Amino acid sequence: MLHRLYFSPGMFGFGRLASYDYFGHLDRALSQRIRAAGDEVETHVLQVAPTASIRRRAVKLAELVASTCDLGSAAGGPIHLVGHSTGGLDARLVASPSVSLAVSPEALSWRHRLASITTMNAPHFGTPLASFFTTASGERVLRALSALTFIALSLGAPPLSAVSALVLAFSRIDRALGFDLTVVDRATDSFLRVLDDARSHEVREYIDAIKRDQGAMVQLMPEAMDLFAAGIEDRPGVLCQSTVSMAHAPSPGIFLRGLTRPWSALSGILFATLHTISSRYDSRYPCADPELSAEDEETLARSLGSSPAMSANDGVVPVRSQIWGKLVWAGYGDHLDVVGHFRDSRSRVARAQEIGAPPHVDWLYSGSDFDCDRFASLNDAIAKGILSGGRTIATAA
Repeated sequence: MLHRLYFSPGMFGFGRLASYDYFGHLDRALSQRIRAAGDEVETHVLQVAPTASIRRRAVKLAELVASTCDLGSAAGGPIHLVGHSTGGLDARLVASPSVSLAVSPEALSWRHRLASITTMNAPHFGTPLASFFTTASGERVLRALSALTFIALSLGAPPLSAVSALVLAFSRIDRALGFDLTVVDRATDSFLRVLDDARSHEVREYIDAIKRDQGAMVQLMPEAMDLFAAGIEDRPGVLCQSTVSMAHAPSPGIFLRGLTRPWSALSGILFATLHTISSRYDSRYPCADPELSAEDEETLARSLGSSPAMSANDGVVPVRSQIWGKLVWAGYGDHLDVVGHFRDSRSRVARAQEIGAPPHVDWLYSGSDFDCDRFASLNDAIAKGILSGGRTIATAA
């Protein structure tokens, strides 16, 4: 059986940018497990602006699947959507029988083959961070953080002076002083200057796309996602599963551990700020499923050591906003750890370099201690659902 997997990125994410494959680790891990089960796999990654409207992103996803899933074949095989962060909402929207997308009927004619949807750290009930990023200063900060994300993941060596400037700007978020936006913009330029001309041009296009279309940020506000949750419908017969992670709340102990490396210390401050904003709670729009099952509560408590507070989050999305469908995995990790962007041991990094494989590289230091074992268990859970959903579709056919 041939399984077709489609990966959709979200906030701070991208498909393939300047030769760096954002989903590379997740793609390899899931593909290995599907092949180990005796099946074949074909993967595709959605290229879309990270902050574009969810509806516009869903249209792009529908068109990508339609153009690559062998529509004319009677035995085309099951289709699986895997969305990280906002990408999970793209997948839900494109699959929903109750929504209208600006596409031809042919662009959606594959949906009878849809076997599973996996959402990873998706803001199903919104995130307070979106409310911050919709401000004029927040949009500039988002662009700077996005540039920093790419540099950190692809090169692993962002200019520390620019990171220091960004840390200084972040330290003023909750003060009357406000942002020094000139410093933020200079930090963005400093990040991009470490790239060669070819890559710099491509990454600048990516950063500029965030400026041109902020639709998703407005839609991810808790007030807007309250309407999204009320209007969307899950497709019958499709396996719906989610994975959840949370980061430890910022503490002096975590900060001290990060002092061993300059990058960890500075990025830890940035992460702490994102975590603090994401922990804000409004009882009217709580970023949580109001009807969470007892089984899900037990899974959270067992996996995380205790039932997470309403303020618990992965640095970007509240934990309780990430739950949808069947909760198949929960654990400690930050927003990008779960996609494979975490700090690996030096020996593993050296081994990866020896065989020409990309090593796991951290995003921002969160102190979550996510590692290869946790990444493996996460992918085991996702692959189990994908294989199960694929068999269900094959049996029905």
